[in-house]
Amino acid sequence: MPEVPDVRFLTVAEVAELMRVSKMTVYRMVHAGELPAIRFGRSFRVPESAVAEALQRPIADVG
Repeated sequence: MPEVPDVRFLTVAEVAELMRVSKMTVYRMVHAGELPAIRFGRSFRVPESAVAEALQRPIADVG
């Protein structure tokens, strides 16, 4: 049997809380392709590693 990678998925609400943005902002990021997500029925799940990477990216140049 093949190995299943140990990936933790977060709900949109959990991602919004971690990133300190609204759920709508998370949905916009998912639909724009800025944040990878998997759809389970009518809801989305985002890999925890993708959230960590998004938080490390610079948002804007300052200066």
